[in-house]
Amino acid sequence: MVNTVKLLRKHLLARLFKNAGLRQDAVAVDDGADTVINFWLPKKKAPPSMNGVQLKPKQRRHAVVLLHGFAADGLMTWAFQVGALAERGYDVYVPDLLHFGRSTTASPDRTMAFQARCVAAALRRLGVEERCTVVGFSYGALVAFKMAAACPGLVRSVVATGSAHVFTGAVKDALLWRLCPGTTFAELMMPESAGGLRLLFATALYMKLRWFPRRVLNDFRRHKVMSANRQERAEMLEEMVTTDKQASTPVFHQVHKSHSLQFHN
Repeated sequence: MVNTVKLLRKHLLARLFKNAGLRQDAVAVDDGADTVINFWLPKKKAPPSMNGVQLKPKQRRHAVVLLHGFAADGLMTWAFQVGALAERGYDVYVPDLLHFGRSTTASPDRTMAFQARCVAAALRRLGVEERCTVVGFSYGALVAFKMAAACPGLVRSVVATGSAHVFTGAVKDALLWRLCPGTTFAELMMPESAGGLRLLFATALYMKLRWFPRRVLNDFRRHKVMSANRQERAEMLEEMVTTDKQASTPVFHQVHKSHSLQFHN
């Protein structure tokens, strides 16, 4: 039987990315662990100079990096945003985080800091060396904060949704108590049934999924976007939680400039 999610990805979501002017590329990260980050990136990146004249920063296309959450890869998460961002003149980069999509590594490091270092290194290899905007959803937002703290010269600003700046044990317990008492964090984030997947989506989406066909949920659960690298992802979940005693607010070194807004009738 044909997997409906596989068809959706191939004939709709991938087409939306291509229509936005993006292409796929695998970027090797020189970390000694055979780490490769899969990216959707601009087919025609705006050059830093034109006709031999170096462009001023304000004349260049600003880079926006979109980091997905734990339940999907970049394609599934951002297909309906990339077109709008590209139309508004941004260079859009959508990586698959390690152990998601086509991104792989032999490293045993499961921390968000390692994810952040690898994404930052891959962006630099792609020529993104100036300050970009990183947009993160859920787990991706936690990685974005790590990038901002570690790479102030690369990350100008962070847009975070569905996440705090740090995920503590108290936050995890409160989340489970509110959404699904008696369920473990791994059971919530890596569901093994259609009902569990419906619950996970309900925590992440504003739109309710009562109408969503069970077959599609099961196809999503069986697809590699959810089923691949379960051991690695379980270890990532353990590393994601910071003990309450160790929790602290990240220190960001971004320079903030004031801007005046002018409104016209």
